[in-house]
Amino acid sequence: MLTILGFAMIATFLVLIMMKKMSPIAALVLIPALFCVIVGKGAHLGDYVIDGVSSLAPTAAMLMFAIVYFGVMIDVGLFDPIVRGILKFCKADPMRIVVGTALLAAIVSLDGDGSTTFMITVSAMYPLYKRLKMSLVVMTGVAATANGVMNTLPWGGPTARAATALKLDASDIFVPMIPALAVGLVFVIVLAYFLGLRERRRLGVLTLDEVLEEESVEEKQTVLVGNGSDGATGKVRLDKGNGSTATGGSGTDAEVPEEDDDFQGLDPDRATLRPKLLWFNVLLTVGLLTAMIMEVLPIPVLFLIGAALALTVNFPKIPDQKARLAAHADNVLNVSGMVFAAAVFTGVLQGTGMVDSMAKWLVDIIPGSMGPHMALVTGVLSLPLTYFMSNDGFYFGVLPVLAEAGAAHGVTPLEMARASLVGQPLHMSSPLVPAVYVLVGMAKVEFGDHTRFVVKWAAMTSLVILGAGILFGII
Repeated sequence: MLTILGFAMIATFLVLIMMKKMSPIAALVLIPALFCVIVGKGAHLGDYVIDGVSSLAPTAAMLMFAIVYFGVMIDVGLFDPIVRGILKFCKADPMRIVVGTALLAAIVSLDGDGSTTFMITVSAMYPLYKRLKMSLVVMTGVAATANGVMNTLPWGGPTARAATALKLDASDIFVPMIPALAVGLVFVIVLAYFLGLRERRRLGVLTLDEVLEEESVEEKQTVLVGNGSDGATGKVRLDKGNGSTATGGSGTDAEVPEEDDDFQGLDPDRATLRPKLLWFNVLLTVGLLTAMIMEVLPIPVLFLIGAALALTVNFPKIPDQKARLAAHADNVLNVSGMVFAAAVFTGVLQGTGMVDSMAKWLVDIIPGSMGPHMALVTGVLSLPLTYFMSNDGFYFGVLPVLAEAGAAHGVTPLEMARASLVGQPLHMSSPLVPAVYVLVGMAKVEFGDHTRFVVKWAAMTSLVILGAGILFGII
C-alpha cells in the first residue's frame, strides 16, 4: 500500500504542476500533507516536516545568500563584459547562443555546485534570450542537462555518495567513466545546436547593431502602445529575421525603459555600476569559489560572508544596501520558499516509509534472469529513482541492495557504481533538487513548463551515456 501511495503522491504532484492547476510551492506542501493523512500518519506530519526542514535548512541559507551575492555582482557589472562578449561573438545568432549556454553551463559546473552554475549561467545568458525573444525554457533545459552531466564529477556529490555506499575509491569510479560522460556532453552540445537551429528558424539572425536598434524602437513603441485606452500591453516586435511585424501580449508591462530589469545586464548607464571596483569583485568571486571547492568553510557560511563583503564594499551607504536587498527579495523568497516546501515533500516521503517501500518494490520486481545484467538494470533504474528520490536516498538506500544482487551474479561493485551515475542529467531537473528552483526562478520560467520541455531530452542524454558506457565496456 505504501508503494502505491508513494507513486500516487509523486504522480499527483507532477500532473498538477505540469497542468498548472497548482503552484509548485502549494503542491509541494499540500499534496504530501494530504497523503500523510491518507497513510494514517497525520499525527506525525509535524515531525516529518521538521526533519525535512532541518536537513534542507543549510541549503536554503546557502541559496539565499548566494542569490544576494550574485545579484549584487550583476548590479555592479561583473558579468557585463561576459554578456557583451558573448553577444558580439554570437552575432545575435540564436543557434550560437544556445550552444554557448551549454558550453558556459558545462564550464561553470566544474565548481561542483549546481546552484552556483545556474546563477552564473542565467545571469550571463538571460539578457540575451530576452533581447532576442528566445525561448527561456530552451535556456533552462540546456543548462540543467549540461550541469547534470558534469554533476558526476567526484566533488559534485553523486560519485562520492556511490563510492561511500559501496566502499570504493571515487577515482576508480569516475576516471573510467570519462569517455562515456564526454559522449554525453557532446550529445548535449549537439542537442543545443539543433534547438538553436529551431530558434534561428523562428526568429532569424540579427547583428548586434540591429538588436540594439530594435530594442530602441521597441522601447518607444512600448510606451506609445502601452498607453492605449484598454491598458493592454500590445507590445510590437519588429522581426528582422523574416521581415514581418508581429504583436505579442506576453511582453513585459509598459514602463520607463530605464527601469526594465530584463535589460539591466547590458545597460551601461545604470546607477549600480562600480567599474572602479571591478578587480575587487573579480578577486572576491574567484576567492569565494576557490574556498568553496577547497571546503575552507561550509558553503552557506562562505556565501554569507561573501554577500556581506560585497554589499559593504560596493554599497557602503546603508540605504543603498537596503535597496539592493529589496531588489533581489523576490528571487530570495521564491527560491527559499521552494526549498522549504520541498522539505515537506521529502520529509513525508522518507518519514512515512514510502521511499523505502518504493525502492524495495522496484528491486523485488527485477527478474532473476536479469541478474547478470544488473549494471544495465541499475543504469535504467537510476533515471526514475534519482528523479523521484534524493541522491542520498538512492545511493545509500537503493544502490547497496542492487549491488548485492549484482554481486551474486558476478557483476562488480565498480560497474554498479558507474551505472548508477547515468541518471544525473535527469536528476538535475527533479522537483526535489533545490538548485532547479534557482534556475527556473532566476529565468522567470514556470517549473511545469521547464519539466515538460526538459524531461525527454535529459532522459535521452542519460540513455546516451549508458549506451556509451556499455559500448566502451565501462558498464
